[in-house]
Amino acid sequence: MKDFDVAAVVSGGASGLGEATTRALAARGAAVTILDIQEDRGKELAAELGGHTTYVRTDVTDPASVEAAVAEATGKDRPLRIAVNCAGIGWAQRTVGKGNVPHDFDPFVRTVMVNLVGTFNVLRLAAAAMAATEPGEDGERGVVVNTASIAAYDGQIGQIAYSASKGGIVGMTLPAARDLSGVGVRVCTIAPGLVDTPLLGSLPEEARQSLSAGIPFPKRLGRPSDFAELALDIVEHGYLNGEVIRMDGALRMAPR
Repeated sequence: MKDFDVAAVVSGGASGLGEATTRALAARGAAVTILDIQEDRGKELAAELGGHTTYVRTDVTDPASVEAAVAEATGKDRPLRIAVNCAGIGWAQRTVGKGNVPHDFDPFVRTVMVNLVGTFNVLRLAAAAMAATEPGEDGERGVVVNTASIAAYDGQIGQIAYSASKGGIVGMTLPAARDLSGVGVRVCTIAPGLVDTPLLGSLPEEARQSLSAGIPFPKRLGRPSDFAELALDIVEHGYLNGEVIRMDGALRMAPR
């Protein structure tokens, strides 16, 4: 897809990876709808970017909430062609902790609901809207880019909930691409490594340097702009489909 004169939705689009992607898409002329629960930040970003960028408060785990956001995107003066899923949360806890205390049940379910089920919810509704549009080159109607993590492959101690949720996104990629091949919608997933998001930004500089030192090359934390660049590359490259791309500087995570 070479033409960015289209509508796009970005879940988790008000901060971190999602914000960088929102900015990159808007800079290329896309009419972006930001889907996020961070109302103040979402409104501020939409106002800053102006133009055709809008914000809709969205809970990705709620079908009606996502339906309303997708309806906002499809109501713009151009077809919905792009969906990027960045909404996600983390949780750290061992399966069995000190004193033989089992992992809390509710945080595990919540992590899977937001990261995996939320991704599926946006994927299914955005793809259905894309399927109703007129096809472009090669019969393509749109592309969905999901966000997993290298934790899907190299999950560390205490990452069972997060790794399970991201592993589900990896496993969903190929069947989703196959399901949607009939309507001309591509599906790819990015699995980032250590990216300098606000969460890592809160760490002491010594800890950040230690994390960077463990990355083979380049020896730095990933940047949200790296993710956004790759997401746009996937959008533009019409033959990429059903693939998960690690973006990690060749990092393979140790158990802890």
